Amino acid sequence: MRLLLALTVIATPALADEPAVPRFAAETEAAGLAHSFTGDWEFMVGGGVAAFDCSGDGLPDLAFTGGTSYSTLWRNDSAKGGALRFTRVQSGIEGAGAAGIWPLDFDDDGITDLAILRVGENLLMRGLGDCRFERANEALGFDGGDGWSTAFAATWEPGQSLPTLAIGNYIDRTQDAFPWGSCTDNWLHRPAGAGYAPRLPLTPSFCALSLLFTDWNASGRPALRVSNDREYYKGGQEQLWHLEPGKPPRLYTEAEGWQRLRIWGMGIASRDLDADGYPEFFLTSMADNKLQKLQPPGEGPVLPRYADIAFSLGAHAQRPYTGGDVRPSTAWHVQFEDVNNDTRADLFIAKGNVSAMPDFAMDDPNNLLLQRADGSFAEAGDKAGVASMQPARGGAVVDLNGDGWLDIVAVNRNVPSEIWRNLGTDAPGNWIAIAPEQPAPNRHAVNGWVELRTEAGLQRREITLGGCHASGQMVPHHFGLGAADRAEVRVIWPDGHAGDWQTLDAGRIWTLPKQGVAAAATP
Repeated sequence: MRLLLALTVIATPALADEPAVPRFAAETEAAGLAHSFTGDWEFMVGGGVAAFDCSGDGLPDLAFTGGTSYSTLWRNDSAKGGALRFTRVQSGIEGAGAAGIWPLDFDDDGITDLAILRVGENLLMRGLGDCRFERANEALGFDGGDGWSTAFAATWEPGQSLPTLAIGNYIDRTQDAFPWGSCTDNWLHRPAGAGYAPRLPLTPSFCALSLLFTDWNASGRPALRVSNDREYYKGGQEQLWHLEPGKPPRLYTEAEGWQRLRIWGMGIASRDLDADGYPEFFLTSMADNKLQKLQPPGEGPVLPRYADIAFSLGAHAQRPYTGGDVRPSTAWHVQFEDVNNDTRADLFIAKGNVSAMPDFAMDDPNNLLLQRADGSFAEAGDKAGVASMQPARGGAVVDLNGDGWLDIVAVNRNVPSEIWRNLGTDAPGNWIAIAPEQPAPNRHAVNGWVELRTEAGLQRREITLGGCHASGQMVPHHFGLGAADRAEVRVIWPDGHAGDWQTLDAGRIWTLPKQGVAAAATP
């Protein structure tokens, strides 16, 4: 019924209520932020940004990978609700060769750490507070290898004090003359005692560019979703791995319902768009982006069978929508967030040609797809002011100045990165943000769920660590509330325990502990 309704509305767009378009102001130069991700062939992919609060003021700071340039960390000095302002600080992450960066608290001490993927040795960087970091590879027995690492995801397996880490690797960079078919193994790093066991190859591997641990079937056991670049493999496809405690990982097979899919897989985003209990997945690619919906289960177990609903919902984003270039697009970072605070998750997609591929668009604007009430999407990147033609890679959709409107960061290749401040809409746009917290291990409840309900309906999002493209965030989970001035909120914790519903006021960030009542952050 949902799909049929979406098809009807697309055929007769006058029937759809168009979503309110937020206004964005380009503030990169005024904010004092100057960073570029640079490099040639070995850095045609990657280019990430991590958003997390390392200064302790409640606003997210930004750490960028640099490719052949140095990685940089920028303290957020923005006035709350005002113009954006950033100051570069020395942090210990400086150095060349980095492609992707993700924040996580791997030692559960309440101070955010970083995973930095590189062309070369990968790094786990322990947070020391005050936006300073130190190398932790040796202390944790973590083997960073010597690959072309491009994708990352983390989860906590039962009984473990450290997270299980998945690292996706790209092609064999020593075969630059003819790389096709030279995909290298992805790695699984599982805890062993107080550190990590030797890395486990995930064979076969097919040039991964995005990984995500996700409880795709609501079983309480996350699996590993892998998005692979078909440009460089022979006989490969997208992948889903079983992850069972104490057992080697194994691929889902066609006999288990897994359907063969080949795309230029670059980024993964997930969100339960229709609140049916299962996440939808957006997979970026060159031209052929996918929005996958799990097919309704019948009798027996839930099978990983998906229908592509991107075209029917207007979310395929396969060509530029402005600028005059009609060649297919190249999509990278992707993220579901409610940028107009109307209770519906929208979609930001960073776009940019790999280098100078003649069959694909060079003038390739970023997408900002706003979700309508019927579940379809309307393009608003040009109207909102974020339709940059720069060659984007990673990104972040995050509230940088604490005003409840989500701003946008784009990491561009060989040109400066960009930030846009969200000035809001003229429509009602209340909001709330939720920070789940449970005792160690896994303080931030990765692979749990946050649920929120108002008169507008139920919103659900899985707490994940990974996906996107080369970028990650550790910030409170943002929900738009529209005209509602409060919402009922609960967390379904990673162990399956569902917390009590609590009624919380809008316009605040709330810490929601596993035991006890929610507490609001200082205004």
